[in-house]
Amino acid sequence: MTQMTAALIWAAGIVVWTIIRWPHRRKARRMQTVTDKRSTMERISLGLTILGLVILPALHLSTGLFEFANTSFWSSAGWLGLVAMIAFLYLFYRSHKDLARNWSVSLEIRKDHQLVDTGVYKNVRHPMYASFWLWGIAQFLLIPNWIAGLSGLFSIAVLYFSRIGAEERMMHQQFGAAYEEYCRNTYRLIPKLF
Repeated sequence: MTQMTAALIWAAGIVVWTIIRWPHRRKARRMQTVTDKRSTMERISLGLTILGLVILPALHLSTGLFEFANTSFWSSAGWLGLVAMIAFLYLFYRSHKDLARNWSVSLEIRKDHQLVDTGVYKNVRHPMYASFWLWGIAQFLLIPNWIAGLSGLFSIAVLYFSRIGAEERMMHQQFGAAYEEYCRNTYRLIPKLF
């Protein structure tokens, strides 16, 4: 694999991510919200996520803006990045499909919101966050640059650690004992095997 191929894989991942997300975002805007836990920090962390996963890498790849932070490209890293990108897109797609009308980009509870514990949610409590971690790993492997390559992982860390506590509290308030039981049977980001 060449460095150019790796960059094209990253760009194709952004296109597929947009195609997966777009219809769900449109549907979510039409759904009535009954609980809204959005905060300034959440808005900032969502903005940082777009900056780190899309804007900074795109600027670097299109202009060479962060060329001073380039590292050596390894073909094996590119292949691992391709695997991580495919895993990210699959998990991202399945997360949206399994959540269906319960999905929201922000910390919100929709009218008639259901606790989803089937599909990928049967084994992982937050597969969409897991998919974003895979995206960050893919970006790091596909873009050999300390700034553009790592900006995704940094921004995901900010998003995840600033939101996960509030999201779990919101779900606990909404679903009570059912959510507690769900938490006992699943881990946040990886499948619980035993």
